[in-house]
Parts: sequence; C-alpha cells; structure tokens
Amino acid sequence: MKISLLKLWVMWRRFRRTSPRHNEHHLQYIVQIEALMRRANPFAAWTERANWMIDVADWLRHGPRKSSLDENTWRRIKHQRTRFMLDWLDSHRDVRRVVQATLQKTLREAAGPELFCATGLPHEPAFFGELSERIAKMILPKAPSAHELSALFTTMFPDPADADWLTGMDHKTLARLWKLCADDGITHAYSQQIDEALTYLVSMIIAVGISPEFRQRLEPRVPLQATPFMALQRELQKYLMAGAHDEAALRSVRMLVAVCQAQTDRIYAHLDEHGVSVGLVYRVERMRAQLARMARLIDLRSALPGSQLSVPVQALLLDLVEAHHYRSTVRGLISRSFSLLARKMVERNADRGEAYVSRDRGEYLAMFRSACRGGAVSAMTVLVKAAIPAAGVARFFEGAFASLNYAVSFLAISMTGGTLAARQPAITAPALASKMQSLDTADGMRKLIAEIGALLRSQAAAVFGNVAAIIPAMVVVSLAMWLATGSGLMSPDRAHASLNGLSMLGVTPLFAAFTGVLLWLSSLGAGFADNWFALRKMREALAHHRRLVHALGPVRADRLAHWLERNVAGIVGNVSLALLLGMSPVLLQFFGLPLDVRHVTLATGTLAAAGASLGWSVFGTAEFWLAAGGVFLTGILNIGVAFGCALVLALHARDVPVRLRRVVMRAVVRRLIASPRAFLLPERQLATVEVLPERKAPEEQESVKRSRTGQ
Repeated sequence: MKISLLKLWVMWRRFRRTSPRHNEHHLQYIVQIEALMRRANPFAAWTERANWMIDVADWLRHGPRKSSLDENTWRRIKHQRTRFMLDWLDSHRDVRRVVQATLQKTLREAAGPELFCATGLPHEPAFFGELSERIAKMILPKAPSAHELSALFTTMFPDPADADWLTGMDHKTLARLWKLCADDGITHAYSQQIDEALTYLVSMIIAVGISPEFRQRLEPRVPLQATPFMALQRELQKYLMAGAHDEAALRSVRMLVAVCQAQTDRIYAHLDEHGVSVGLVYRVERMRAQLARMARLIDLRSALPGSQLSVPVQALLLDLVEAHHYRSTVRGLISRSFSLLARKMVERNADRGEAYVSRDRGEYLAMFRSACRGGAVSAMTVLVKAAIPAAGVARFFEGAFASLNYAVSFLAISMTGGTLAARQPAITAPALASKMQSLDTADGMRKLIAEIGALLRSQAAAVFGNVAAIIPAMVVVSLAMWLATGSGLMSPDRAHASLNGLSMLGVTPLFAAFTGVLLWLSSLGAGFADNWFALRKMREALAHHRRLVHALGPVRADRLAHWLERNVAGIVGNVSLALLLGMSPVLLQFFGLPLDVRHVTLATGTLAAAGASLGWSVFGTAEFWLAAGGVFLTGILNIGVAFGCALVLALHARDVPVRLRRVVMRAVVRRLIASPRAFLLPERQLATVEVLPERKAPEEQESVKRSRTGQ
C-alpha cells in the first residue's frame, strides 16, 4: 500500500512538471539562472566575486515593489527559487563545480570573526561616539572592504523581511546550501572564528561589567574576581578548551550568561530608582546585545556538527539580520538610549503633576485663588515687558532682558504660591498617562474619563484665575498712570498695533502653538534637572559638603539640601521657560524665522492695557473683539499643544498601545459633547444625609451589658 502511494505521488509530480503553466514559469527561471550561474569565476578578484554573490542573493529575494500577493506568498516564491537554483545546479554538474569553487574560495578568504561579533552590534564605547559614527555612515559612502564577510552579509540581505525568508527555509534546503558553499576546512575555520568571537565578546562585556560606575550600582559588593563577569570569562575559557559537547562546561557558561543578563536588569532597576544616565544606559544596552549574541553563538557551537544544525543557524541568521536593521540605525540608538530617561522624566513630572489636578470644588477654588495670585504678579511682568523695547537696546539684549523679566516673575509666582496658566498641562499629562494602564474594564475607563475631566478643569481654573486677576490689575495701573501723567500706558498707535498683533485672523494662532511647544520643552528641562539631581546624589553631596557645613552648620546644610531636592525641578522649569520665551524669538529671527511668543496670561494683560489706553470706544470696534478672540485661541492652543506633546511622550514612554489611545480619545469626545460644563467648572456636590444608628430599647441595653460583664 505504501509503495502504491509513493508511485501515485511520483506520477502526480511528473504530471505537474509537464503542465504548460509550470513549464512557462520554469522556462523564465532557466534563462535567468543560467545567465547568472555562468558568471561565476573562481579566478576573479574578491570584489567581482562578492558582487556576483550579491546579484545571486538579489535574484533569490527580488520581488516587485507593488504586487497583489501577500508576504507569505512571496516568501514561498523565494523558497521556490532557492530550490529551483539548487535543482538546476544538480542537473548541470560542470556549472555546479565552478559555482562551488567560487563560493568556497570567497568564504575561505574571508578572515576574522567580525560577522559573528560585530554585525549589528554597537562598536564605540560611548554613546555620542556611536551616534556620530552612525550619522557618518548614513551620510558618507562606505569604501569597499576586501575579505570582510560582515559587509558582504549585510549587503546581500538589505531588507528586514529577509529574516523571515531565511528562517522559513526547511532543514533540507539549508543543508544543500551549506554543502554547496562549504567543505570540512571551511566548517573548521568558521568554528574557530566563533570561538574568537566569543572571546572578543566576553572581553567587551568584562570591560563594562567591572567598571566602577557599574559595580557601584550592584548590591551586595563582591571582590572583583568574584563578579559574574569574571566568572563568565573563566568558565568560557574552560568550555572552549574542553570541547563543544562538554555538557558540564556548556551548562556552566549558559548559567553565567543568564546571571550577567540578570545583573543588567538590576542596573536598570537602580537607574530607575536613583536617576538615569544616558551613557550608562547605552553601555548596558550594548552589553545586553553582546550577551544575547554570545547565547546564539554558544547554541550554534554546541550543535556543531550535529543533525539539528538548522535551528541554531536560523536563529543566528535571524539575529544578524534583525540586529543589522534595527540596532544599527540612528533612530534605534536614540530610542533605546533615551527611552529609560524619557520614562523617568515622565514619572517625575507625573509625581509633580498630581498636585495640579482639581478633583472637587475645594481643590478647584484653591487652584483659582492660586491662579489669581499668579495673575496679579504677571501684571508687573506685562509692564516691564512693555517698557523693554523703549530702552532702545540691541535685539539680543532685548531678549536677554525679557528672559530676566520672565525669570523673576515666574520665580516670584512660585514663591508666593501662585500658578501661571498653561504651565500645568506639560506636567499633568504624564500623571494622566500613568493611569492609562488598566483600561480593560468599563470601571477603569470611567475613572480615566473622570481624571481627564479633573485635569482639564484644573487648566480652566488656572486660566480663569489669571485672567480674573490680571485684567483689573492692568486697568488699575492704567488709571493710576492716567491720573499721574494724563496719558495711558500705551500711545494710541502702539495700542492699535498691540491689538492687531493679537488678532485671531493673523499669526497669533501660530505663535500660540509655538509657545505651547516651549511650555512642553520647559517641563522636559525640569524633569531632566530632577533626574540629574538624583543621579549625581546632590542632596547627599550638599548635606555633607565640608565648607557648606562649616558655614551653615549640619542641620541647616541638610535642610538646604532637602529644600533644593524638592524645588530644583520648579526652579529649573521656571528659568528654562523664561529663557525659551525671551531668547527663542531672538535666535529664530536671526535665522530669518519671524516667530514670536503668545502666552494667554501675558496676552490678556496686553489686551487689557491696550483697551484701557484707548478708552470705552474700543469696545465698539471689531479690532478689539478680534484681539479678544485671539487671546481665547491663545489659551486653547497653549494648553492643547503643551498637553498633547507631553501626553504623546508619556504614552510612548509607558508603551500604551495605539488601540487604547483611540478608545480614550473617542470616549473623551463623546463626554465633551454630552457635558462640556464638566471640563470647565467643578461638579455639583449632592447633599448627603448621614444615617444615625438606631437607639436600642432599655431591655436590649441591659442584656448587652450583662453579656459583657459575664452575668
């Protein structure tokens, strides 16, 4: 029965091969593969042979840019081409001998372990050196390198989808390819290169693992020779000397690789708690990639020359292709090195942002009163800002004086417990993102919508408080100026120019959106300063500084260190925002970009000063109401852009899926349409009636008393 089935199978294959469609398909392949294979020349130069191998790989993996076929179909076509090429070579023995000689000579001349220990792995010891190297490779053409198998491999497989093609090959096809390309001598040479790559990788790992900044973050402290990195080197040398199939040595090396990977996890935990260093994160990421490559090479070495060679070979090929395409890019380097720093800055902003969320009527009124104090102080900022251009100084110094004015004002607002509108969104958005992890239930979604409502109510309270304070303050100052000098704060021409500059039909929306970006950047500066303060252990350094302790005493020095730890983020955030608002227009105008800033509180103060200078008649002009509309748009764009930038960064840092973001956006829009008041004003608190416990009868009280006394 079995023999009959096999005969039927052979007959079916012969029938398929004689079909017109099959013959037409293979005739096209025959013309192409014959022309390609007859170009093989073992006596040609290395560059010519390498280019021929690249052309062969390109023919195997080539597909049209636009096709109706899916990826799985194209992967099967690539596998079909590979098998057809091998079958054609088997039927043309003379061409096969030339092709085999060309391939084996090329692989035999390729020296060094760079394919296994350098492909897709960072080369430079520091982050910025690696970044500059990758930018140079991306911009400048690379010189041809002879006898370098790593460059040849990455050129043969330039597409990330090649990893799926290589890993999808069956064991039989891989064995036929290896038999075509290599012999026993090449196999032995490449096994030696794997040993050299393992030695090189473990040396690079030790250089980072025993460095002081690495060991100081690991507990408990152990002698240098007792660290798992030194133990890995010793056990690896024993394994390389013992042989590929020494189970005890192999088990020991694999265990130590896992222990070293666990040490990198502990480093991440320490950085997450005590501050993030981008340079150290880069070195840890490089070590993790090197440990993963070591594990792949050890699996391949332990399988040589066993029958299950295809599994570790495919795993190594997958690692080489993916590492080259995903780890060798500038974007990937920046993303991996800054991801932990971004998440830490987001978390620190989230901790500070909780204080700016108004969840009930009392917190809403507290935010409003705090914003009123901020608006009153901002009135002086508007007055000084209006007086700076009259000084007639150079544009650079005008921006410097404006930055100084903003810095003094923002620090004064912070010292008086005030609040500046549009500063909170960049801080409160991370607090919102931290609550977007449990949205699988309807209750979790309701809590998140309530949190968004509380957050936006806080922004509304800040804007209302600033506006409610700065308008009467500017009117009072204008009246005092008129009573003292007989003229307003602004001349009529300047007042009209100020109103035109705030018009909603002009460039005010663009300037307001640009100011929102600056507000977000200042929050990043605050988070970076907080992280730097924790990373450098500045609280401990200041509390035990000899001169500071001698001048202030130990108690006051410790108190100053704790105060700076609590307020360094706020100080740096205020100063950085002042510099951005004052100097950004100056620098951008130097490069020909006529951008300016529009902050809702300062714009409201300018509008009030211009209106008070022009008198009651200004309320009947379209110019004034267009300026008022521009101030309204400024508030929306300041808050919206700053909140959006901070929220996008927080969502990326916390790896919130895109699907959850869309669900939340739809839910927020529906809630906004149904109840817009809930996002602007505090919710009404319903009266509650407290239920008092019922008074027991005298008989019941007597029985309870006897039971307690045991009578």
